[in-house]
Amino acid sequence: MVFCILLVGYGCRHKKESVKTVTKPKAEAKSGSVVFREKMGLTNKEVRDSKLYSFISDWYGTPYKYGGCEKTGVDCSCFTINLFEKVYGRKIPRTAGEIYKECEKTKIEKAVEGDLIFFKINSKSITHVGVYLRDNKFVHASTTRGVLVNSLTETYYQKYFYTAGKLKNK
Repeated sequence: MVFCILLVGYGCRHKKESVKTVTKPKAEAKSGSVVFREKMGLTNKEVRDSKLYSFISDWYGTPYKYGGCEKTGVDCSCFTINLFEKVYGRKIPRTAGEIYKECEKTKIEKAVEGDLIFFKINSKSITHVGVYLRDNKFVHASTTRGVLVNSLTETYYQKYFYTAGKLKNK
C-alpha cells in the first residue's frame, strides 16, 4: 500500500526517467463507460446530454502513464488539461502545482461540478489534481488504476486532500 501511495504523489509532480503504464485488469467484463455510469448513478441519456459526463465516459479506464497526454496513457494533470479544454474551452497549465496557482481556493463544502481538487501526497506541495463532480465524487487519473471516479470520503483521499479551487477568470 505504501508503494501505491508514493506513486500517486510522485506521478504528477516529479520528473522521472522511466515511464510506468498501468493497464486495466483483464477480468473486467463491463466497459469503462458502463462502470462510470453505474458509479455515478447516471443514465445513458444523462451521459450523452452532458459534455462533462460524455468526456469522462469516453476517457474512463484510460491507463495511467507518467507524462502521458493521450488515450493510450495519461497523467493526472494532462487528463485535467484535456477535460478543461474539451468541456469548458479553457487552457490551463501543465502540472498540478501550476494549475493550483491559477485557482481561487475554496472549501470542499462549496465545491461545484467542474471545480478542481488538490492533494498533497507525502509532500508539502501539490502533487495531484482531480475534477469535482458531485456528492463528494471526483474524476482523476490514478497512478494505480488510470482514469476513474473516487470519493473524497475514502480514507486515502481524506488523508491527502488539501483544498478545492476555482479557476480564476483571465
